Amino acid sequence: MTVLKKTRLQVISAEIRPTERCPMVDFVNLISGKWAIPILYRLIVIDAPVRFSDLQRAVAPITQKELTRQLRLFEQRGLVCRTVYAEVPPRVEYEVTELGKTLRATLDSLAGWMRVHGDRLVRE
Repeated sequence: MTVLKKTRLQVISAEIRPTERCPMVDFVNLISGKWAIPILYRLIVIDAPVRFSDLQRAVAPITQKELTRQLRLFEQRGLVCRTVYAEVPPRVEYEVTELGKTLRATLDSLAGWMRVHGDRLVRE
């Protein structure tokens, strides 16, 4: 009897039926945009409420408009929680949700890959 050892890629590929939508397409749509990953990763690493202006400085040179747009998308998807305080001037804080925190290992992995291999990438 011959026993074939399956690779991890074969196992993962076998879990995706040919007619099923590729889960990576959904993931890319979730984090699409130049600033999506840096914003989300910063919120995950900080793991505490962050004021808008502090977050904007942390992911500079993002524009106020783009940061607002991306945070609204994350809030709609349940990855970020927005808290508005009734103060003068108004204070707004953002914090990653428990669902958003589940992306930490994935984003840590991407960050680690860039640290190891980033200098080998061909840049134009």
